[in-house]
Amino acid sequence: MVFSLGEEVVFPNPENADESGLIACGGDLRPERLLSAYAQGIFPWPHGEQERLLWFSPNPRTVLLPDHVRLSLNLKRLMKKHTFVLRMDSAFSQVITSCASVKRKEEAGTWITRDMIEAYCHLHQLGYAHSIECWKNGALAGGLYGVSLGAAFFGESMFTREDNASKVALIALLQYLGKWGFHFVDCQMTSPLVRRLGAIEWERPVFMSRLKNALRSPSRVGKWMS
Repeated sequence: MVFSLGEEVVFPNPENADESGLIACGGDLRPERLLSAYAQGIFPWPHGEQERLLWFSPNPRTVLLPDHVRLSLNLKRLMKKHTFVLRMDSAFSQVITSCASVKRKEEAGTWITRDMIEAYCHLHQLGYAHSIECWKNGALAGGLYGVSLGAAFFGESMFTREDNASKVALIALLQYLGKWGFHFVDCQMTSPLVRRLGAIEWERPVFMSRLKNALRSPSRVGKWMS
């Protein structure tokens, strides 16, 4: 049974999610609701022609551990080339808008609605949502964005206009998070790239336990600097 959200910021137990991970529908994207959702292992994912607001908590959960990233020889060479200038939080709105507009071979459209863009830009202004960007010749070549709470980072989306730009952004993020003592990056769903980097899957009880532990650390709120 899918829980219908009202005005009150409350979510059902993620254990009640269906096989697809769907746990609730409706509600809004206020900062307090978004932060509450992430703290409970839940994230929004609009679906369908009506862009219906649905909330998910998949099982198992794909995660990357910053201290256990596996870089192939090719990826190591890629990082040493310094093809891109890396920045953080210098163009958040451009990054999320690009994630919504840049076409991907495997996707017919985007789930990043106008309401989502406005909501996450608000979270960015509050210091909880962050972007990692790759610049080349003064232009934004690729990047990603996500939400940070405690010692956990929740990856949302990435895009690329230049070959390998999104890969470089993700690897750079993982390197920074490792230095800062983050416990894991929640990838939400698996992909060939995160698998190559050594992503693992946690069953829901493990994920929730690790999330609870990560949230004991203070959040790195505010603008991130590279």
